Amino acid sequence: MARLPRLYAPSVPQLVEARFAHPLARASDPTPADELDALLAMLEREARECKVSLHAWLLLNDRITLLATPPDERSMPRLVQALGRRIAAASAGGRVFAGRYRSALVEPGSWVLPAMVWLESLPAQLHYVDRAESWPWSSAQEHVGRGAGTLLRDHHDYWADGNTPFARQARYRDRLAQGLPPADAQRIQNALFGQWAVGGADFLAHLATRASRRVAPAPRGRPRKAGAGQAPSRA
Repeated sequence: MARLPRLYAPSVPQLVEARFAHPLARASDPTPADELDALLAMLEREARECKVSLHAWLLLNDRITLLATPPDERSMPRLVQALGRRIAAASAGGRVFAGRYRSALVEPGSWVLPAMVWLESLPAQLHYVDRAESWPWSSAQEHVGRGAGTLLRDHHDYWADGNTPFARQARYRDRLAQGLPPADAQRIQNALFGQWAVGGADFLAHLATRASRRVAPAPRGRPRKAGAGQAPSRA
């Protein structure tokens, strides 16, 4: 089956995940802090070089997951490729990522904050830590006010979630603690796995006029023929 071309639309955030061909460590091994610190430095440099605005980010032993708005169609592929080259140069070489990275477009105003919560909650869900903000290699600490850095470019949806930094951080801390409804988490995962868009019907309809390709799976089954269900006309 031919692989789908990348899905892109101007100014629309992308949820991106690249899995490592060879994890930095097994789940039962100690956290490879030095390697994750080096990977974070690479990400910061390449995001700046590619002018990609990172709204949320996560580094785990087996993957890189980002929520970002790239300035053009080629910037995100360049960012992932550049990271692959740097990781390969710093290691023994060979294949870095397990296939192509996956991506999904995310509706601003409705799904950016859920996508952030989904991304930053992964360390707790995967039992790296007890609470999402306890994992040092993600943007969760900054979003709850426990750290500061130069990597994040917060999305408008995060800024609109409170009138002051303290209010935004407190609201987001509550969001992380509550987590997502299972149906919302599954919808985000399905969009990322299928490389589609996640959003409401109006957003998807509007996005279909701007995106680089189809934004949702085609309906299953054969298309109905014109006049299907009608009695044939008699001459």
